[in-house]
Amino acid sequence: MNRYAQEISVWLTLGVMLAALALFAPSFYQPSPLLSFLTRQAPALIVTCGIALVLIARQIDISVASQFAVCSVCAGLLATVHWPIWLVLTASISMGALLGAVNGLFVATFRLPSIVVTLATMVTWREILRWQREGAFVNLPAGLQWFGMSQTAGQLAILSVAVFVLVALGLASRHLAAGRMVYAVGSDAEAARLAGIPPQLVTFVLFLLVGFLTGLAAVLNIVQSPQVDPKSGTGYELKAIASAVVGGVAISGGRGNLWGTFAGFLLLACVSPALVYLHIEAYWERAIAGAIILVAVLGDRMTSNRKPEVVATTAR
Repeated sequence: MNRYAQEISVWLTLGVMLAALALFAPSFYQPSPLLSFLTRQAPALIVTCGIALVLIARQIDISVASQFAVCSVCAGLLATVHWPIWLVLTASISMGALLGAVNGLFVATFRLPSIVVTLATMVTWREILRWQREGAFVNLPAGLQWFGMSQTAGQLAILSVAVFVLVALGLASRHLAAGRMVYAVGSDAEAARLAGIPPQLVTFVLFLLVGFLTGLAAVLNIVQSPQVDPKSGTGYELKAIASAVVGGVAISGGRGNLWGTFAGFLLLACVSPALVYLHIEAYWERAIAGAIILVAVLGDRMTSNRKPEVVATTAR
C-alpha cells in the first residue's frame, strides 16, 4: 500500500477540489465550458504522457515546448498551402519524431546528460523559430479548425485521441515487455544491460516517442484556433514534469505510472479555473501549484529513502 500512497493522496486531493467546485461553483460543470476546458488541456496531456515515461527511465526532456512550437508552425504553414489534414498531421508527427531523435541520438549514442542536451535543443529550436518567423503568427485556413467538423464534434475527437494515448501508453507500460524495460532501465541501467536489455536503445526510443507525441499534440492544438502563435507551448515542459512528479513518478527513475500522472495533471490543471470559480485572487495559482509540487517532491524523497523494491513491482 505504501507504494500507492502518493497516487492515492493525489486522487483524494483532486476529489476534494472537484467536490468543492460542485458545492460552491456548480457552473464549473456546465457541459460547454467544461468540454472547452478539457479540450484545451488535451494536447498538454499527450505531451505529459511522454515526459512521464522519460522520467521513469531516469532521463528528462525540457525541449518539448520548443518542439511543440516548431511542429505547430510547420503544420500551420503546410495547412496554408492547402495540404490535406492527414498530410499536415503526418508531417507534424514526422517533424516531432525527428526533433526527438536528435535528443535521443546525443543522449543515447554519445551518452551526454539529457538535461544538457535538451537545454541546448530547447534554445536552438526556439531561436531558429524566432529568426524564421520574427514573432509573426500563421493564419490558418478556415477549413482546418476542428478538423472541418462542428466545434463539439472536433472537441470530442481531440479528447478521444488524448484518452486513447493515455490508456494505450498506460496499459503498454504495465503489461508489455517494452514497458517493463523502461522501468528496468530507470531502476538500474547497468543491471538492465546485464539482463539483456539495451539501455541506449530504450532511451533513444523514448525520446523519439516524446517527439512523436509532441507532433501529434501540436496538430490537436492548432485546430482549436484560427492562428498559430510561434510561442505556443511555452511552459509545457514544466507543466509536464510537475504533473508527473505530483502524480508519483520518481525523479530518481524506476517508479511511477501514467494513472498517477493523469491525476497530477488534472490536479494542477484545475487549480486555475478553481480559483476563478471560487472568486479567489488569481495570483495564488502559482503559489498553490508550487506548494503541491513541493509536497510531492518531499513525499518522493521520503519514499526513496526507504528500502528499494524490486523492479518487477515498480511498474504496478
